[in-house]
Amino acid sequence: MTIRVGITLPSFRDDPDPTIAIARAADDAGLDGVFLFDHIFRAARTGDRPALELAAVLGAVAAETSRVAIGSLVARATLRPPAVLANVFASARRIAGERVIAGIGAGDSESRGENESFGLRFGTLDERLAALEAAVLAVRAAGVPVWVGGAHRRLVPIVALADGWNRWGADTERFATEAARVRAMAPDAALTWGGLVVLGADDATAREKAERLGASPGTIVGAPATVAAALAPYVDAGASWVVLGPVDSSDPGNVALACEVREQLRG
Repeated sequence: MTIRVGITLPSFRDDPDPTIAIARAADDAGLDGVFLFDHIFRAARTGDRPALELAAVLGAVAAETSRVAIGSLVARATLRPPAVLANVFASARRIAGERVIAGIGAGDSESRGENESFGLRFGTLDERLAALEAAVLAVRAAGVPVWVGGAHRRLVPIVALADGWNRWGADTERFATEAARVRAMAPDAALTWGGLVVLGADDATAREKAERLGASPGTIVGAPATVAAALAPYVDAGASWVVLGPVDSSDPGNVALACEVREQLRG
C-alpha cells in the first residue's frame, strides 16, 4: 500500500486568495490531496472567525487545479438536503473529474454551537445519523467516493455503505482500536487519518512556531522526519491517507514540508 498525504486548506478567513494559492502550490508540487472544512464560522479564543463556504470553494479549487485530489473533511450531512449535497460533489466532479473525495460527517459539538447561533436545529444523534446515511447513499449514487468522518460506534454500519473512514485527531492507540472496529464490519473501506500539525525545517523551528501559534495539546510538531515518525503508527494500523492540518494553514511553505513528510513515510 502506498501512503498518500494531503493537507488542509485555510478555510477560516474572508479572503479566498491564499486558499486557492495553496491549492495551486500543492497541485504543482505533486502532493496527493487538498481538503476543505465545512463550517459556518469558527469560534476561537480571539473571537469568532469567518469561514469560506464549502461548496463555493470546492468548485474554485477544482477549477484552479489539475492533478491533486480535492476533498472535504467533512461536509456536514445536516446542513444540506442529501440531493443538494450530492449535486455539490457531482458538480465538482464535472469540473475536476475523478479527483473529488466527499468526506461527510454528522456534526460535532462545535457544529452544534454554529447551528444554534443561526437558529438552525442540530438534531438528535438518531436524526443526524439518518441524515448521514441518506447523504452517503445520495453522493455515492452521484458517482463520487465517500469517506465517513467520525468516531461514534454507530457510524460503522454507515462506513460499510461508503468507500472509506476518516478519523480526525485520534492518538495512535485510539486510531488502531477504532480502525480494527471499522475493518471488522467494512473490510474494504479505506482507513484515513487527519490531524493538526506544526511543520518546520527542523525541530527547533517547529517548536518555536508551535509556541508562538499556541498550538493545542496533541498537535504533532516537528521537522518532516519527526512528523513522519509520529505518523508511522497510523500507517501501520492501516491508514492509506494521512491529512495534515497545519495550524498556520495560510503558509505556503507547508506544502513542500508536507511533500517531505510523504517521502519520509514512503521510505
